[in-house]
Amino acid sequence: MVSPIFKPISQEKISVKIINQIKALIDEGKLKPGEPLPPERRLMDMLSVSRPSLREALKSLIGMGYLEVTAYNRTVVKSLAAGQMLDPLSVLVQEDITTAFELIQVRKALESWNCYHAAQKITKEEIVKMKEILSLMEHHLDDSYFPFPLDKEDADFHFAIAQATHNKVQMHIMHTVHEMLKNFIGKYYEKISLTVIYEQHKDVVQMLEKHDPEGARDSIMKHLNYVESKLMEAVDSSLGHDIKMKII
Repeated sequence: MVSPIFKPISQEKISVKIINQIKALIDEGKLKPGEPLPPERRLMDMLSVSRPSLREALKSLIGMGYLEVTAYNRTVVKSLAAGQMLDPLSVLVQEDITTAFELIQVRKALESWNCYHAAQKITKEEIVKMKEILSLMEHHLDDSYFPFPLDKEDADFHFAIAQATHNKVQMHIMHTVHEMLKNFIGKYYEKISLTVIYEQHKDVVQMLEKHDPEGARDSIMKHLNYVESKLMEAVDSSLGHDIKMKII
């Protein structure tokens, strides 16, 4: 007897359909690393699913490493570049100044690549988004409170550049590097001129809008070199030694 070539059709569980949709959005870069999912009730309405099906799907996605729950009990997209290998590096960045500056060197290489390729691929909509972030920055320039009033806008700006590369792997790597450096840089934000950062960001957007890869790369390097120099000055002042000599 010939074996049948057809197999019975099984109905896919609702939770599996939810998993596949969210995974696809992450894989396509439409859900970005660090981006929170809508609140549970809102997500249930958007997907037209029950609470048990949604919770089962989210639990599976957390187990698979696509999502994570923050300290504020928000479910966010997890960086696909994160993992066990990076956990000890994150600790080392916080405990060892030299390692932090070595990671800043890596960040400079990543972001110069980002700007070069973003200048070739950036869309009008993405330029508009960056200009909106610049407007928010400008609004905070006269703020005198601490912590750094531009921290969110600054992060959004650099992530927007990564997104404009249309390379989702690069976006996830950038997010991981930013998360590892965030606390270290935050200690010395008050040493960095908000106005200088704003003007440098404007220069980057101008080069991106012109679709000038070399100009965009040079502009972001000028900005990152400035930030690095101010961090070195702050660390040298607090520790009393020349950190620059340690990383050359």
